[in-house]
Amino acid sequence: MRGGLRRRLLSIGREAGRRSEAAPARFAALAVSTFVLALCMSALVFAHAAYHGKEVRREARTPVRQAQGVDARQSTAWLVGTDDLKGRRGFTIVYIQPHTADAPLPPGVSHWPKPGEAVLSPGLLAAGAHEGIADRYGRLAGTIGREGLEDRGEWLAYIRPVVDMKVERPVELVTGFGPEAGTPNDGLQPGTARDDDKPQWMFMALLLGLLLLPGLVLLFVGIYAGAHGRDRRSALTDALGGMRRDRALLAIGETALPTLLGAVLSVPAIAAIMLNDVKVPYVGYALASADLRPYAGVALLAPLAALVIALGSAVLADLMSGRARGNRFRAMPRGVWQRRIAVLCPLAILLAARGPEMAGQNTEHRVWITWIGLALVVLTMPAGVAAIVVGLGRVLERKGRERGWAGALIGGRRISSHPAATARLITGVVVALIVFTQAIAWQGLFGTYNSQIEKVLSDADRSISEIGPRGTVSVTEVEAFLQQLPAGDAPIVVTAPSGENGGPIGVRGGCPALQSLHLPCPATAVRVDQVLDRRMQQLIRWDGLGGTYLEVTRADQAGVARQSELTDQTSTLVVIGTGARGPSAAALKELSFRTFPRGAQVRFPGEEWLTNSVPDRDQGRWVRLWGVVGIGILVLAIGVSGMAEFLRNGRALAPLTVLTGGHRVFSSSAAWAITAPLAVAGLLGTLVGSWLARPVSRPGSTTYIPAELMASTVAVVLAMAAALGLWAAGVAWKQAHTWRA
Repeated sequence: MRGGLRRRLLSIGREAGRRSEAAPARFAALAVSTFVLALCMSALVFAHAAYHGKEVRREARTPVRQAQGVDARQSTAWLVGTDDLKGRRGFTIVYIQPHTADAPLPPGVSHWPKPGEAVLSPGLLAAGAHEGIADRYGRLAGTIGREGLEDRGEWLAYIRPVVDMKVERPVELVTGFGPEAGTPNDGLQPGTARDDDKPQWMFMALLLGLLLLPGLVLLFVGIYAGAHGRDRRSALTDALGGMRRDRALLAIGETALPTLLGAVLSVPAIAAIMLNDVKVPYVGYALASADLRPYAGVALLAPLAALVIALGSAVLADLMSGRARGNRFRAMPRGVWQRRIAVLCPLAILLAARGPEMAGQNTEHRVWITWIGLALVVLTMPAGVAAIVVGLGRVLERKGRERGWAGALIGGRRISSHPAATARLITGVVVALIVFTQAIAWQGLFGTYNSQIEKVLSDADRSISEIGPRGTVSVTEVEAFLQQLPAGDAPIVVTAPSGENGGPIGVRGGCPALQSLHLPCPATAVRVDQVLDRRMQQLIRWDGLGGTYLEVTRADQAGVARQSELTDQTSTLVVIGTGARGPSAAALKELSFRTFPRGAQVRFPGEEWLTNSVPDRDQGRWVRLWGVVGIGILVLAIGVSGMAEFLRNGRALAPLTVLTGGHRVFSSSAAWAITAPLAVAGLLGTLVGSWLARPVSRPGSTTYIPAELMASTVAVVLAMAAALGLWAAGVAWKQAHTWRA
């Protein structure tokens, strides 16, 4: 008997959920939220698996240094260096050479490259194709296997130099790789991920805040959508002597089908990620399925966990809230206090945006003023938006009456009479966008240095390159490098002042180079007090030469080579473009690896500061990606809530089809009730959020909020606003059709 009652209650709950006026919106919200929760929880598992896999492979390829005083048996000469691609992050290059006949190879390298050959990772080959990276370090001898890479997209190169390396500092002898070969030496490990990647807990927090939290909001909105019908059913159940478990069964029956659908649909998505290597869009990170498959059992529990959370939340919402008011109109107080709070809203925005400037250089006070201002904005915005909504509703009602627009008249009357629903719609989106822009701005603090350097170097002249040979090079090698410079490129050598109190900056080079820099070309030293060429100005500025004047002398290539070979590191070899185009950094790097034993760094003045800050800039892509997705989920949740309230009037609008002669009233009413508020909220939230993000920076700097990111966010909000408006109009039309039947 009791089993039959349970089945009956579940069936009643299922039918009640199917027949309510907000059923389509509620069904979609519950299904999507369960799907999102399942994917987000599996993403937490995948993130841990990816971090763990990278750490295992990193440890397995870390060299074991040969102990001092031990004979060199099964050892490899090992030297770690760095290189970079133009405008992108640096990466590791490792010089390897067999020291014994049975020298160990690093993981991922199948055979010893010949002298003058290199083995590159597939990711580096793809990323550096436009710079000819395949030929930069010599002949390409193959690619590094996945077992030797932290992740599939890692940039790494193993190079066997043409000339044998001397086993002396900084060259080391290594006897193996990984814990099985001994005690790995972290100081010799290749790769930059340990320094570049953010900690695992930080990435987990990002997923929780930007994906899981919006998914929970969407779930709760779906549970409470159309709650007035559930209120009446709960009251009837109580009157008939129903118990808490009976109400729980009704709630489960009402939410079981959409939540089960969302959980089931997430299974193939999770399985596809585990079975195939996936490249995360926009970020470009390659997720290896081999890292994920060992965690398949835990990951596939995520849909079950999401289903349990969804059903449990539905039951708790029904049992704990009592007579839940759900999505019913609530009278918003219009007394003196509301008007005062509404007046405070623009003052709060002004305080949050401009108040930190009053703190001057005091960073602690700036932060406190920023947070207080933001808290006041969030607290006062509902009242401020409600006051604006009431006024706009009256204007819309008047225009609709004057011009005979039924949808505008109905929307205006509804907005002015019940502003709470529209105010919640707009406020929710605006606050979500403010939080998003704050997240971008605060994350941008890690990349503020990069933004500042980019701004400073935005007008830098790239037609000048500093050449910094790695290791010790001879005059003959430098002269060989200079003789093979591409046509149109000319060398000079710049020498820093020798005295502590300044003095002359020595500049030596051929006439084409000196004349290109607007300098004389004398046979003997000539003093120049004013530097006219921007390239020379930037070189002096970024290298901190500190001289009081230039001392210019003509020199041939041999003279430049002799001067640049000084061992006191006071001279800098520079290549400038004497024609219309500047020197090619990629060509100069390839040439350096052909002529110098370990190549050379080739950078325009100041570029090294920019390269070092690129990883923090790239990390911000994760915040932007998950932020836009989270904003989309939040807008869907807020839109579903507004749609549920709109559909409560669907049957009430039905008789108007007779008066207006068609169903256009539904689309126009939905446009004014849902699409227009969401669109306004998207535009307003973007503007206000970007303005409020201005103070979130170090004193004297400007936070970088990418315009394309905000444009993408607005596009997502506008697209969802249009989709929800059309959806609500279609559902209202179906309700009206049922009424007429």
